[in-house]
Amino acid sequence: MVLISAGRPLVLSDVAAQSQALVYTWWLGTQAGNAIADVLFGRYNTSGRLPMTFPRNEGQIPIYYNHLNTGRPAKNEHDLNYVSAYIDIPNSPQYAFGYGLGYGYVLYSAPIVSNASPKGNESVEVRVNLSYAGNTPRTETVQLYIRDKVASVIRPVKELKCFQQVTLNPGEKRELIFTITTEDLKFYNSELQYIWEPGAFDIIVGPVSDRVKSVTVNWGK
Repeated sequence: MVLISAGRPLVLSDVAAQSQALVYTWWLGTQAGNAIADVLFGRYNTSGRLPMTFPRNEGQIPIYYNHLNTGRPAKNEHDLNYVSAYIDIPNSPQYAFGYGLGYGYVLYSAPIVSNASPKGNESVEVRVNLSYAGNTPRTETVQLYIRDKVASVIRPVKELKCFQQVTLNPGEKRELIFTITTEDLKFYNSELQYIWEPGAFDIIVGPVSDRVKSVTVNWGK
């Protein structure tokens, strides 16, 4: 068990490899000792999620979840000459944006949308079911990302649009509903106009930015 008090992402690969658990306490106040003890002895089930990405190696910096797509994919089984990859480490971060553990396990269903072909200013409901297996209540942060697959300006591979925090009791199952509108699809185009464009969008839901499930919506004018 390793406790780390710091205020920014660190390269923790060597520490993680030699530790059964890491607790990143950030910079806490005068009650830090009591709070940390409550977590370590199971009196409180952790609910924190990382607001930034932790790299495996300094050579990955800058690294962030909402990077732009490239013409060199991270994996290509057919042509290994044109991939974006490191020789000695994976492309993935040590701990991704939104990462965080707690006692017990929450199982996510694939997201289901109320309308896969909305038009104009219609809204879309996104439903996801959670099943919690654990012995103590757990607060889960359910994250919803959107990817604009084709646009006049290159868009990130995913963008966090909203999240919900829910407290689940042992054995509880819960359905969550997100509502998406065209406001969630907007971006600044090449003329600095804040607009949305019709097309295909991946609606992505999960507990962390790199462990998600998705469904595609084709949004027309």
